[in-house]
Amino acid sequence: MSANAKIVSDNPSELGEGPVYDPSTGTVWWFNIVGRELHGLHLESQAKSVQPLNFLASVMALVDGERQLIASDQGLFLRDAETGVFETYGVIEDKPGNRTNDGRVHASGALWISTMGRSAEKNAGAIYHVAKGKVTRIVSDITIPNGICFSPDGRTGYYSDTGLNRFMRVALDPATGLPTGEPALMVEEPESEGGFDGAVCDAEGLIWAARWGASAIDVYSPEGKRLARHTVPVSQPSCPAFVGRSADRLLFTSAWQGLDEAGRSKDPDAGKTFLLDIDVKGRFEPVYVL
Repeated sequence: MSANAKIVSDNPSELGEGPVYDPSTGTVWWFNIVGRELHGLHLESQAKSVQPLNFLASVMALVDGERQLIASDQGLFLRDAETGVFETYGVIEDKPGNRTNDGRVHASGALWISTMGRSAEKNAGAIYHVAKGKVTRIVSDITIPNGICFSPDGRTGYYSDTGLNRFMRVALDPATGLPTGEPALMVEEPESEGGFDGAVCDAEGLIWAARWGASAIDVYSPEGKRLARHTVPVSQPSCPAFVGRSADRLLFTSAWQGLDEAGRSKDPDAGKTFLLDIDVKGRFEPVYVL
């Protein structure tokens, strides 16, 4: 079905990613990864901010009202939410050719963060579990890791490899967010259906996945059945997030990366950030436990 989408930020990102909503302030944050920017938007007032960065960052995990955890190609940093000052927190991996990509916080307070080659080199990436500063690799040899999200009870983790267009699921220990079994294929679709990009799991356990290249946000059951497709006005939606006082709205980022002049002419809103005009039963992101 076609859904109306309202532009909430018309400042286009080359690669918009990692939106996260902070209910304590009513602010949604996201990154322009390759543009080295952190964007902020207060939904009610529409006040916007853009902070230039000295690194390629892709994921923000909320910590408390004063601090945020940022994942980047230079490692993990704590950001002072008021001043924007960064403090080193830890190292993710020792691969200078890689950068971070998708990630999300599990209900246990642990962060899943993924890495990939800067030019999407085959099998160069991985997914890591970060708990109280301890970093553990849990998925290896992945090309474009995306779609990281978790079931409401914390017992199932999901992730995709856009390079293979496969969405995987894995059983988790709900107390730690660590896998307790081997990953299994949930769904595999042809590239023509759009690449599996960022995803988020709602309060009912349904998975909302951005489909890069297909102008769509798809909804899947935990078994991998596609339940709905919402068409959107940009070709490369990149990641959704639940926003609003009741987490009942869906915001998504997009990108103009890879589009030539003709492509950008056909896709004039590429890279902008949108609210999808549908009701959703979302939930707020857990906080990372230091």
